Amino acid sequence: MIYVDNAATTKTSEAAIKAMLPYMSEIYGNPSSLHEMGQVAAEALFSARKTVANALGAKPNEIYFTSGGSESDNQAIISCAELGEKKGKKHIISSAIEHHAVLHTLDKLSKRGFKITLLPANADGIVKPSDLEKSITDDTALVTVMYANNEIGTVQPIAELGAICKKHKIPFHTDAVQAVGHLPINVVNDNIDMLSLSAHKFGGPKGVGALYVRNGVALSPFINGGAQERGKRAGTENLPAIVGMATALTESISTMDKTSKKLIKLRNELIQGLLAIPHSVLNGDAKNRLPGNVNICFEGIEGEGLLLLLSDAGICASSGSACTSGSLDPSHVLLAIGRPHEIAHGSLRLTLAADNTESDVKYIIKSTADVVAKLRAMSPVWKDLQEGKRNYVIQ
Repeated sequence: MIYVDNAATTKTSEAAIKAMLPYMSEIYGNPSSLHEMGQVAAEALFSARKTVANALGAKPNEIYFTSGGSESDNQAIISCAELGEKKGKKHIISSAIEHHAVLHTLDKLSKRGFKITLLPANADGIVKPSDLEKSITDDTALVTVMYANNEIGTVQPIAELGAICKKHKIPFHTDAVQAVGHLPINVVNDNIDMLSLSAHKFGGPKGVGALYVRNGVALSPFINGGAQERGKRAGTENLPAIVGMATALTESISTMDKTSKKLIKLRNELIQGLLAIPHSVLNGDAKNRLPGNVNICFEGIEGEGLLLLLSDAGICASSGSACTSGSLDPSHVLLAIGRPHEIAHGSLRLTLAADNTESDVKYIIKSTADVVAKLRAMSPVWKDLQEGKRNYVIQ
């Protein structure tokens, strides 16, 4: 079985699993308890907080542990919205290619009277800083733009976007779930006020993440009921998972340069091989993208059939975000960068990890070519295209 769906989730690293075990069997105290075992747990919690902070160039008291990226996104956005509302500011700027954890939260706020501006992305999936500058008004309470896209892998000019927000004294949040552990990030240099991350995207366990909030930026409690996380997120901390996250983050950062070099080579070989299939197109910028991300559309096929036949061939892939895998609608990201509905339906996302190999890439290329040919042979749309009854969209 070849697993190339690492944007959906990664394998939990052996180091993370090993680090977690003592906090489930030996050091199982509640970090809020005053007795010795509780205090040992509290020390481990602080150590993990310090580790995550150091990885981002932040301070330990700027890190809040959450259940993952979606919760972190929700808390950051809603906090800024509530603060803005108190000041009479009800305008939020984001992008059209955000994860649904952001877009659905903004939809909810729009029903409360907030004006939402979604910046366009160009054909390569990049948001232009000049578009952000033009969209800011006196009523803007927040700007939230993702660091790297979860579907097409494009990396945004975060430092430039953050600098614009800093100039206008507007809080800047970024969903960095796909970027943390894979790209070098420094919240100070990148002008980031709030940042969301999730452990299972870089070798940590599922169900745990963090929210960075720069000191001086107001954060409202999202879950009420206790004083955990300095009163901003009630509920006993999931210490084993938090320790596993810190361990996995340390490990991924320590091997980032080596891993990125390997993945970029494999990624480019995979892109080149798949684009040799007639009437295919790469989604997202060819170079300014995550090291392991490949996203390609094939004309004349449906993505669902492609995924099922690739799975039969022993390849675990996806067509887009795992959070919308049950949807029959085409990807909003692909539509936002200008792909027509019929082309967006034929997308394939392959996301590599360090344990993938050259032989994996060769097998994926051959298998995908075979599956695409098989699906096209059964497609009336493809027949019409070949007979000239329809015009090809992808040349």
